[in-house]
Amino acid sequence: MRKTIIATLLSLSLLTILTALTTPQATVTNNEIILNFPETATFRATITGDSNIESVILEYGNVQQTCGEVIAKAFPQFTPGRTVTAEWTWEMRQSGSLPPGSTLWWRWRVTDTNGRETVSETKSATWLDNVHKWRTLNDGDYIRLHSYEGNSAFAVDLADAAHDGLYFNETQSGLKAEEPIDLYIYANTDDLKDAILYEPSWTGGQAFPEQNIVILGISEDDLEWGREAVIHELTHVLVGHLTFSCLGDVPTWLNEGLAVYSEGGLDTNSQQQLEDAIQNDTLLTVRSLSAGFSEVADKAFLSYSQSYSIVKFLIETYGQEKMTALLIALRDGNTVDDALQHVYGFNIEGLEDAWRASIGAKPRVVSAQPTAQPTPTFIPTIVPISGVPSSALQATPTAIPTSSSNSAPTVETSTRTGPPLALTFALLGVCCVFLLLIGVIALSVIVRSQNGKGGSNAR
Repeated sequence: MRKTIIATLLSLSLLTILTALTTPQATVTNNEIILNFPETATFRATITGDSNIESVILEYGNVQQTCGEVIAKAFPQFTPGRTVTAEWTWEMRQSGSLPPGSTLWWRWRVTDTNGRETVSETKSATWLDNVHKWRTLNDGDYIRLHSYEGNSAFAVDLADAAHDGLYFNETQSGLKAEEPIDLYIYANTDDLKDAILYEPSWTGGQAFPEQNIVILGISEDDLEWGREAVIHELTHVLVGHLTFSCLGDVPTWLNEGLAVYSEGGLDTNSQQQLEDAIQNDTLLTVRSLSAGFSEVADKAFLSYSQSYSIVKFLIETYGQEKMTALLIALRDGNTVDDALQHVYGFNIEGLEDAWRASIGAKPRVVSAQPTAQPTPTFIPTIVPISGVPSSALQATPTAIPTSSSNSAPTVETSTRTGPPLALTFALLGVCCVFLLLIGVIALSVIVRSQNGKGGSNAR
C-alpha cells in the first residue's frame, strides 16, 4: 500500500510538471518598431494566449557602455483579453536624443491570469534615418565609415585619415582602439543638425564613446577640415574608452587638448591667437579650462589652442607613459589635482606654472582666495577645430543676456525700523505712571474697606 501511494504521488507530480511544460504560453506576433527619426520610436506587438493577458511590460534600451545592466521598462495601456495589442512610443524629446547609428533593443514580458510569464525574443534595430541612402565602407578592424554623398574616393580619404588618427594616438598618446568605431558622415552641418536634438547650432561633429559612434557634417569642399575633424572625434572616443568609469571624469582641457594634439598641431590662425594671448598676458587659467569652454567664439578658439599647448607640454616633456597614467588615475576616481600630483608631482596650479615657463608666458597671477575646482562638463566639438567649413560660417551662437549697465543689477529690499528711542522711553514712562495710578487706587479701595469693617465692629 505504501509503495502504491508513493508511486501515485510521483506520477501526479510528474504529470503536473509535464502539463506545465506542455501548456502553450502566450505568443508574440507582429513584433515591430516604427522609427520616426530623430524624434520617436514606437514599439508594437500582438499578444495571444489561451488565458486572458493580465500584464504586458516592454523592456527596452540601447547598446552602450554602462556601469551595470541598464533595462528601461514601459507599461503600455491595453484591454485585457486572450488577444491584445500593445503599443508604446519612446519620445526622444523627453528622454534626450540618441546618436544616429545607435542599436535599439526591446522585448515583451507577458503574464496571464494563471500567473504564467512569457518573455519574447529580444529584437534590435538601428536608430537611423531612412531619408539618405547610406553606404558603408568597412576599412580594417576598427573603422566603419557610413556616408551617403561623395564618391568612393571621398569615403576612402576620410577612412585613411581615421586610420592615421588611430595610429598616432596609439604611438604618441597611448590611446588604442579595442572595438570597431562607426563614423556617420553627413553631407553638411545642416543635415547633421537635423539628425540630433538639443545640440548647439554650431555643432560640426560629436563623439559618443559609450556607443562607439562619431557623427560629422563634412562636404567634399571641406575635405581638408574633415580629415582633421575625423581624427579629433576619434580621439574623444579613445579617451572615453580608456577613462570610462562611474567614479571620475576627464577635465575638458585634457580631453580637447588630446583631440587637437592628435590632429598634428594648430593651424596658422590658431597658433597666432595663442601667441598673441601669451604676448598680451590674456591666457585662460588651466583650472577654468577644466569645465565647459566659453560660448564666445574667440574664447572658445583660445581654449582649444591653449588646451593643445598644455597637453603637448605634458606629453613631450614627461612622455606618453605618464599621460596614460594620468588618464587611468582619473578613471579610478581621483580628482584632477590628486591625479596630477600622483603622476607628475604638481597640482593644476603647479602645472600652469610649469607650462607658462615652458612657453615664455608671464607667471600666473596668484589669487588671494583659493579658487574652487569647477565640475567638468561634456561639450560637443564645435565646427572650427582647425578651420571653419564654409557651410558653418552662417551659424551664430545665441548671445548671453547682459545687464544694460556696467554694474550688476541689484534688488531693493525694504527694511523695517522701530520707533525713535526717545519715544520708546516716553511710552514706557506713561505705562509706569499708569500702572502706579492703578496701584494707588487699588490700595485706597483696600484701606477704605478695612476702615469700614473696623467701624462696624466698634458699634
